[in-house]
Amino acid sequence: MNTCVKIAGVTFKNPVITASGTFGFGKEYAEFYPLSALGGICTKGLTIEERQGNPSPRVAETPAGMLNSVGLQNPGVDYYLQHYDKWLSRQGTVVIANIAGHKLEDYSAMARKISESRADMVELNISCPNVRSGGMAFGVEPASVRRVTEAVKRACNKPVITKLTPNVSNIADNAKAAEDGGADAISLINTLTGMAVDYRTRRPVLANNTGGLSGPCVKPVALKMVWDCHNAVKVPIIGLGGIQSYTDVLEFMICGATAVQVGTATLSDPYAAYNIAKDLENYARENDADLNELIGTLQLNG
Repeated sequence: MNTCVKIAGVTFKNPVITASGTFGFGKEYAEFYPLSALGGICTKGLTIEERQGNPSPRVAETPAGMLNSVGLQNPGVDYYLQHYDKWLSRQGTVVIANIAGHKLEDYSAMARKISESRADMVELNISCPNVRSGGMAFGVEPASVRRVTEAVKRACNKPVITKLTPNVSNIADNAKAAEDGGADAISLINTLTGMAVDYRTRRPVLANNTGGLSGPCVKPVALKMVWDCHNAVKVPIIGLGGIQSYTDVLEFMICGATAVQVGTATLSDPYAAYNIAKDLENYARENDADLNELIGTLQLNG
């Protein structure tokens, strides 16, 4: 049996990584179980300066999912480096620093700072609005996906993961753009844009009007997009979107993912990622399986 996977030269003891924005920096969850049980941790999205995020309400429950418009609330990269970097490096798991910005220079500056950290890898959140392009997200057009990936690669000495938004016409084109820009891996999907409405007030539930949809409801979309990207690029894929069980992980790997990220599930069950990792280990042991042999083995009908 083998549960280890490798991405850009980095070895994960199992394919279960916690998703950015749902696990903080791990300290709260470390009170429940040793973080060394996980394949990796992806930090909350970091920006150059501290951000307070969007006004409340900024979370809304939906059928089989949730909407959020938290707005990248975080203490800033310097605070992270001072208070979390060393602690995370001692937890016995792979650390991925997620970074975000509103102009290309933000990403380059963040990449230089993270290059000096103890993090093992960097993940680019490119769903942020580019203030120099009229507010269009970096991740919408292939050309901008390539540019931001290239900028970070020039400034960073760690493997770079480009996180792709599903809110595009053809995610495979953006995956290829990230690969052409030098991405060592891609992760997908980020949240789908959605809205919740209060019929009594005739207003959106979220103060920011719209938010990112996540949870089990997005899993079918995520699986299809992982498969599309698997057929478009050669770099490893980290799949996410609605994962709640070890069988979900197996499905994502069959569609082409080398590893996965567990997000919304951890908000309702702090043990979600831990239990999924343990269940995967049991599956591999009981079936004498090497999980790597599942990757990209989907057989289409007809």
